[in-house]
Amino acid sequence: MLLDLAAEADDEATRGEAAEKLERVKADLDEAELRRLLGGEHDESNAILSINAGAGGTDACDWAEMLLRMYLRWAERRGYRTEILDTQPGEEAGIRSVTVNVIGDHAYGYARTEEGVHRLVRISPFDSQHRRHTAFASVSVLPEIDDDVAVEIDEKDLRIDTYRAGGAGGQHVNKTDSAVRITHGPTGIVVQCQNERSQHKNKASAMKVLRARLFEHYQREKEAEMDALRGERREIGFGSQIRSYTLHPSQRIKDHRTKLEVGNTEAVLDGDLDAFIRAMLLQDAAHSEATS
Repeated sequence: MLLDLAAEADDEATRGEAAEKLERVKADLDEAELRRLLGGEHDESNAILSINAGAGGTDACDWAEMLLRMYLRWAERRGYRTEILDTQPGEEAGIRSVTVNVIGDHAYGYARTEEGVHRLVRISPFDSQHRRHTAFASVSVLPEIDDDVAVEIDEKDLRIDTYRAGGAGGQHVNKTDSAVRITHGPTGIVVQCQNERSQHKNKASAMKVLRARLFEHYQREKEAEMDALRGERREIGFGSQIRSYTLHPSQRIKDHRTKLEVGNTEAVLDGDLDAFIRAMLLQDAAHSEATS
């Protein structure tokens, strides 16, 4: 009705209002389409997202921090809440690793499409000769596992160490042994948290990450057993390069799984990831239909 009125009336305000409502309807339809694709067992869960700098030295640490900002902005756009659980700063700049809890409806379902290695090509700000450098950082995404999901953790298998936190976090964290590191003996999984001032809160956050990583560990063990029984070899995909971000000489971002390419690099690095997420969810859905 509003569109008909806008077509009939020579009214800039009415046309503007109609265009605005049309954009909102389109956004709602896009969101509904995405939700339709989220049917995984843990897609509704919160997400635990970790970023680790890879090859590339200081540029890789800086790239990891750029990715952190990108995901924090993406979460903000979606109305999600984020908690940084642990940060390890780089020696000269950026971060070596960071773990973030992304809290919100279907956070894991969306964020899981980002798992893999992300590659950056640019003129390095750390190179006095202004040469082009390539840097890598890996992103891993786990669902936050509810307490009612069976994950066996025997207290006797845990070694809990406390220490004084370093790096960012203010002066207070360096005065007390508030940071917590938990080692799970049977699997060798190590998690740590130092971003809270309270040792109790850091331990609770570290246990949350440990539950998620143990759940993933046991799931992969089951998948490996099934593959062995079937005699199949499937590519897990973790650690493979999924996307390239080229900032020089041209500006483009290409997803190597879906072949989607975007030229507005600034918008993507500011958290506009929905096009990549939608393309990956659609590809997963098509693959599931083809193999079912």
